[in-house]
Amino acid sequence: MKGIYSALMVPYNEDGTINEKGLREIVRHNIDNMKVDGLYVGGSTGENFMISTDEKKRVFEIAIDEAKDKVHLIAQVGSVNLYEAVELGKYATKLGYKCLSAVTPFYYKFDFSEIKDYYETIVRETGNNMVVYSIPFLTGVNMNISQFEELFKNEKIIGVKFTAGDFYLLERMSKAFPNKLIYAGFDEMLLPAVVMGVDGAIGSTYNVNGARAKQIFDLAKQGKVKEALAIQNVTNDLIEGILSNGLYQTIKEIMKLQGVDAGYCRKPMKRISEKQVEFAKELYNKFLK
Repeated sequence: MKGIYSALMVPYNEDGTINEKGLREIVRHNIDNMKVDGLYVGGSTGENFMISTDEKKRVFEIAIDEAKDKVHLIAQVGSVNLYEAVELGKYATKLGYKCLSAVTPFYYKFDFSEIKDYYETIVRETGNNMVVYSIPFLTGVNMNISQFEELFKNEKIIGVKFTAGDFYLLERMSKAFPNKLIYAGFDEMLLPAVVMGVDGAIGSTYNVNGARAKQIFDLAKQGKVKEALAIQNVTNDLIEGILSNGLYQTIKEIMKLQGVDAGYCRKPMKRISEKQVEFAKELYNKFLK
């Protein structure tokens, strides 16, 4: 399960419904053109926290049907509603997903015993493997190495998606838990994360820039850091432009230029403006054409 995973984009129609044809195209685009090693389905990149339980299930269905065992799949089932997380986990497991992931429960100030129970409940009720999704800057949940160690005592909790800038903690975890999978979550810091020993990376921009991400990952693993840095520099120029123009709207617009029906973002995310469309074209022509 190592390597580069796209955090799967989900296209929506103008009325906010899932564009199922476009979703199938995005799955194939990631596999055939970006050459990613896996897909992380149901994460924040898919605008997951703005859709219903039934819609989340439909995304899981389409992704696994279209991927057809070509790549590894991870189903993100996390929710502030534990009962929904368990329901989604059971559903994804029944569909054939071999690994789940769950964002740390957010909004309320849960203590660590509550967070630990959340993960152990999902694992126990589904019988599936679990990758913890740690993204402190959005959830407000910061866990230390001792707490990760507590979670990792459960053999079904096999790794973590580490979306944080604390690279000291990342290095300590990589050293302390060599038998657990550690995925980097910040695309712009892929190279230093690989140097720190991560097993893979999960990111939004891999939907359009996956080929470069794989080059960075492979070169860094071979110790060719200077060559990898040159590609990371170009990648970060692209990412800087995407972030300045609206993350999800711009990635979807670039995917359209790559021949994919990437649809729209779901409200309350705003519709892309003509100015943003033109800048997305500039980014595409400069970095990806």
